Amino acid sequence: MHSRRSFLGTVSLPAAAAAAGFSLRPTELRAEAIDIAAELARHPGSAADVVDDESFWMTVQQAFTVDRTLVNLNNGGVSPAPALVQAAMKRHQDYSNLAPTYTMWQILEPQREATRERMARQWGVDKEEVAFTRNASESLQTLQLGYDLRPGDEVLTTTQDYGRMITTFQQRERREGIVLRQIRIPVPAEDPAEIVRLFEEAITPKTRMILVCHMINLTGQILPVTELTAMARRHGIPLVIDGAHSLAHFDFDLGALDVDNYTSSLHKWLFAPHGTGFLYVRRDQIADVWPLMAAPETQNHDIRKFEAIGTHPEAPYLCIGEALSFHQGIGPARKAARLVYLRDYWANALLEHDNVRLHTSRKPGLACGIANVEIVGLEPNAVRDYLWDRHRIITVSINHDEFRGLRISPSVYTTLSELDRFVDVMSHVARKGIPA
Repeated sequence: MHSRRSFLGTVSLPAAAAAAGFSLRPTELRAEAIDIAAELARHPGSAADVVDDESFWMTVQQAFTVDRTLVNLNNGGVSPAPALVQAAMKRHQDYSNLAPTYTMWQILEPQREATRERMARQWGVDKEEVAFTRNASESLQTLQLGYDLRPGDEVLTTTQDYGRMITTFQQRERREGIVLRQIRIPVPAEDPAEIVRLFEEAITPKTRMILVCHMINLTGQILPVTELTAMARRHGIPLVIDGAHSLAHFDFDLGALDVDNYTSSLHKWLFAPHGTGFLYVRRDQIADVWPLMAAPETQNHDIRKFEAIGTHPEAPYLCIGEALSFHQGIGPARKAARLVYLRDYWANALLEHDNVRLHTSRKPGLACGIANVEIVGLEPNAVRDYLWDRHRIITVSINHDEFRGLRISPSVYTTLSELDRFVDVMSHVARKGIPA
């Protein structure tokens, strides 16, 4: 009988790798990302200097392989990855398949640590506080399900939090007898102190967990997570932060936010491969959270216990590095400024119509590239369907008890002519209604 090690010794990996065009340590896989990122980074200018420099943004736009026969204004759902990320993904996956127990487990998987260190450095935290998941939902459910609760314990959030996260708490209600409490907040919410007050007033002696969005997916509203965390700490209550739409969208330092945890989907605004997520847990609180999948007691204090999901592809996690290089090349501040510029470009034009309402604040720091717009008197679903069926424009309809409209989320690859196309169609609908 052959052991795993003796079997590997019989495989001519160098010959197979050479035939496939790979080395055993494929460090060249990141060269393309570095070249493109360097080209962007060499471009001089602050955020204010380049925000409307269409030659700079054309370079960014050409890094994507998107279908220009349609206008994709739902990048808040999931973003396309740049060509360099797609290429790296294929190369890593092809390399993995040469002999996965060696090439994927022994060569590629250890390289995840370099990606972990880079992500931690970018957002100002310790690498031993950063885990990679498959999406924000997995990161959030790790926290939502990872704290012990007893029957009658209360969890607190808003009526605007993400549906899957509400469902997570509702399942705990059915299964464990906890109680979900939801509060309403203004739309738009332009007084951060009021948000903190509304949450604090809703706390009872039974409150054991609070969930809050950093950026609300429905409207793009940014909430004061630093102040909310400080308030929750005063009451001794864990506060879980949904940062699905925030990380790599607008510019902030996670360490400077002074929060206890943070979650995000990296396939949204970082442009990482689909199925990559981010989980930050402050080092002194890692042991307080149970992982979704069982981990040995020796990992109680190890952030990697949240990555123990069994056999998985390593390629997506390594390609986070290419996406990060691209993000750094654009520049976080320049990227955020451009997203605000694109939002205002279409919003200013549509707000010239008396029957158009924006359910998103345009005050600095309270929103960024996502906004919710309503044509009063028209069903959001009908407007969404008309935009797609007749004009190949992708949007999301929002039908909330407290507001309705279309969620619009262009990205850095979106051109001004594409936004003009959207504005023209929406203006016609605002004036004439939806054509029969």
